[in-house]
Amino acid sequence: MSYLFPNYQRKAIELLKGAGNTLTDKEGKNYLDFTSGIGVMNLGYNDPELNQALSDQANLIWHTPNLYENHLQEITAKKLANGKKYISYFCNSGAEANEAAIKLARKATGKSKIITFTNSFHGRTYGAMSATGQASIHTGFTPLVPDFIYVPFNQLTPLESAIDHQTAAVMLELIQGEGGVLPADLIWIQSVQALCQEYGALLIIDEIQTGIGRTGTFYAYEQYQIEPDIFTLAKGLGNGIPVGAMVGKTKLASFFGPGSHGSTFGGNKLAMSVASKVIDRINQPDFLEEVQAKGEALLIGLNEIAKNNLLIEAVRGKGLMLGLVFSDQEVLKQAMEQLEAEGLLTLKAGQTVLRLLPPLTITYEEINQALLIVEKVIDNLKAQKKDKN
Repeated sequence: MSYLFPNYQRKAIELLKGAGNTLTDKEGKNYLDFTSGIGVMNLGYNDPELNQALSDQANLIWHTPNLYENHLQEITAKKLANGKKYISYFCNSGAEANEAAIKLARKATGKSKIITFTNSFHGRTYGAMSATGQASIHTGFTPLVPDFIYVPFNQLTPLESAIDHQTAAVMLELIQGEGGVLPADLIWIQSVQALCQEYGALLIIDEIQTGIGRTGTFYAYEQYQIEPDIFTLAKGLGNGIPVGAMVGKTKLASFFGPGSHGSTFGGNKLAMSVASKVIDRINQPDFLEEVQAKGEALLIGLNEIAKNNLLIEAVRGKGLMLGLVFSDQEVLKQAMEQLEAEGLLTLKAGQTVLRLLPPLTITYEEINQALLIVEKVIDNLKAQKKDKN
């Protein structure tokens, strides 16, 4: 028997070690990782500089409560501000960051209505789950936190009908990750920001998966020429060390005074020592330009595979957050199983999308290796389908 709740559908492999962009299971089999631990390991595995930062801090002190000053939080928050007037609250996960954003939006505006989008994903705690526009995630957990409204993604008219002067915030992902690797339209996003300004609502951008260089800019919102009132981070921020952040404009500071919110472990010194180093490494022009170039190389390769292929309906995404849209769920399931057997780890998004999230340190050689595996598996699936017909 297992002593664990069965809330995860686990694969029958256990990964014991990693180096660079490769993982090794307990049987000694190696896998090229195109999951990054679901968008977490942006700098890959067993990175010497991050290991050293963690070790150095562990030899000093692991934890101090937020009753005392923490210079590592100040240093990391300044780096996250990225030259703009933003301040940070640190927590332990993306869901916690989104919970903080929801609370801040309601307190700062004095309003409770929050608009989010169908097929969105913001986490599984009660506020974050209530913000998530997927009925399957709500099942069995009603009643939800009230006053969340869901409207279609990338459509302006339904949002115009829903937003009013009682709206505290509009909350969205710039690429719906769990919802199918679906990027937001540029003009639509700029119209969303304009509507928020018109009605006195805050714009909250969930950058849990898209932030920290994933899309080729440090924050994905930079590609949309907007400045959110609040944005949230986690995943890649700690490269595997649990850490999240809610980042908001300085004008919101007074609404999160002492006693308004908190976390025992949030911003602990181990997490901050690693997060600060991760930011230093990723938020560099040369590094981010390389992410864009690698993303373009992967996108071109996937489009070439998808060309005139009835099993693949589309390729979409930005940077190193890409999705291969398959014709149906069963084909996707078979593809993922065969890719794993060939030594390539991938993710599912939505019902029919193969999600590819390699570490940002992936090499061109490894990209080509992955493309060869994908092409081989797709050819196998086409042959199997032809044989059945």
